[in-house]
Amino acid sequence: MSDAIKHECGIALIRLLKPLSYYQEKYGTPYYGINKLYLLMEKQHNRGQDGAGIATIKFDVKPGHRYISRYRAMGASAVADIFEYVQKKFEAVHKAYPEESKDPQWLKENVSFTGEVLLGHLRYGTHGKNSIESCHPFLRQNNWMTRNLVVAGNFNMTNVDELLQQLYDLGQHPKEQADTVTVLEKIGHFLDVENQNLFDQFKKEGYSNVEISALIAKHIDVAKILTRSAKTWDGGYTIAGIMGHGDAFVMRDPAGIRPAFYYQDEEVLVVASERPVIQTAFNVPLNAVKEIKPGHALIVKKDGTITEEMFREPTEQKSCSFERIYFSRGSDADIYQERKKLGMLLCPQVLKAINHDIKNTVFSFIPNTAEVSYYGMMEGMNKYVRDYQKEVLLNRSDKVSDEEMNEILSLHPRFEKLNIKDAKLRTFITQDADRQDMVQHVYDTTYGIVRDHQDTIVAIDDSIVRGTTLKQSILTILDRLNPKKIIIVSSAPQIRYPDCYGIDMSRMGEFVAFEAAINLLRRNGMSRIIDEVYQKCLASITLPKDQVENYVKAIYEPFTYEEISEEIANIVRPHHLKAELQIIFQTLENLHEACPNHRGDWYFSGDYPTPGGNKVVNKAFMNWVEGKNVRAYFSN
Repeated sequence: MSDAIKHECGIALIRLLKPLSYYQEKYGTPYYGINKLYLLMEKQHNRGQDGAGIATIKFDVKPGHRYISRYRAMGASAVADIFEYVQKKFEAVHKAYPEESKDPQWLKENVSFTGEVLLGHLRYGTHGKNSIESCHPFLRQNNWMTRNLVVAGNFNMTNVDELLQQLYDLGQHPKEQADTVTVLEKIGHFLDVENQNLFDQFKKEGYSNVEISALIAKHIDVAKILTRSAKTWDGGYTIAGIMGHGDAFVMRDPAGIRPAFYYQDEEVLVVASERPVIQTAFNVPLNAVKEIKPGHALIVKKDGTITEEMFREPTEQKSCSFERIYFSRGSDADIYQERKKLGMLLCPQVLKAINHDIKNTVFSFIPNTAEVSYYGMMEGMNKYVRDYQKEVLLNRSDKVSDEEMNEILSLHPRFEKLNIKDAKLRTFITQDADRQDMVQHVYDTTYGIVRDHQDTIVAIDDSIVRGTTLKQSILTILDRLNPKKIIIVSSAPQIRYPDCYGIDMSRMGEFVAFEAAINLLRRNGMSRIIDEVYQKCLASITLPKDQVENYVKAIYEPFTYEEISEEIANIVRPHHLKAELQIIFQTLENLHEACPNHRGDWYFSGDYPTPGGNKVVNKAFMNWVEGKNVRAYFSN
């Protein structure tokens, strides 16, 4: 993606199903769990580079001894920093206690991060808010083991104000307005309620307090706690949690917006945000990794019992299509094929744009995430050439001369790597004019391939959000090759609406498609539509969220898809560009054809999968009209 946007967060949970001694004997290390957690997190580094954190829980620890360990770090190297910290602790123990440290049970009793349940999180901050306090996992502490709670997740709630009010009504005083706080405290509240109910029950039956603690740990109903906690949540989420006594869970929202995959065998249960990282870390085939069902929680009790239980009725599945286009690693078998198909499905539009002139066209891509869709476009163009050759040679009524034969058979698409992404420039340059000049050199190009004023360049990108990098860098660099025409092709449709379920795209003014529609409204004397939409959004503030519509759709309705694409080209076109410029976007229909099982397309279509989404888009539009450069929802 030329316009970088922050990715979804990532989670990793491991539950060891055997004693630590088992892994020592079979794999030669008592640190099997922590080593695997490192692999899962490092392989999901694409999902968070602002911070990370881990937490572990030990089973059956004597009172007065620490059984919860947690460590968090900030920055792009957070994962490495965390595990370097843990490794240094292990090395110090081995040096001080060379014999004792060979005993897994001794390690568990004396060294942190040697527990049976391990939870990791990778974080991208949003809108500049980033601190160690914002890094997951979050910890809710209590002297009762069964009331301790560790939580980490990939989520955004659209109704944080409503959820906060519910906490106030319970008598709580949350320390900040953030969805992480509401989630932690909501689950924590009903965890407390469950503990108290079980305590009262067993107390009436005559058990001692010590006996009751063990009975609560055994009988605590995790699914009931999650059902009560999530009753009013509106958002996209995959949330993992561990309770102090050892029960663990991973829950997924009813629409399946956020991803969650798991694998289990007799040795381990593992959950991660992406499937291939599990395959790689545990060397298991694709079909061994399953997906947590929407509205369900994968629950593993302290005794090792594993169930998948529904906590909310699933709705129509709207899994995030941006996961397939951009966020998730392309090493997933299905995602790889989907991205190729996205590129292939664009071929008819591209062929029309170049007037089927393959001979005078150079095909390329914007590094690095558009490479797979580029391969799909290559396949599509090669197929077109083969079909053309077959049509000419088989259906010509007259004899084909040798010269014509050679020309037809020599026709082939020209695929070249024109753009090369350089390392990020140092940020010591502070003057805007100087900085903009340096931004133009983020990408470099390959010279000597494009024929001056004769060839057309077709360059595919996976999506276009703001168009800033196109205008400030890519188009300028491509224009230096003196092409006749430049065609930028987006394998994603036009991004028209904010996301409110985890992606850092929450302000209307960020979208070049929105800017294009506003320009067209004003140019065509239809500015009244802007005010009409604003008034409808304003009037909807007091409506129940399930009665609110996405009124912002009216901004785009007067214009065709192609008209908005043409205006986007006008916006991103640098004033000095010599070549003709055209921008082509993927259609919604083709997106659904390529990704049939991931139909969450609200940022393209405006069709939000939860009622809170409509409130957020309307609020985002109001913020834009009022000149407020803020997001339309609370988040961590």
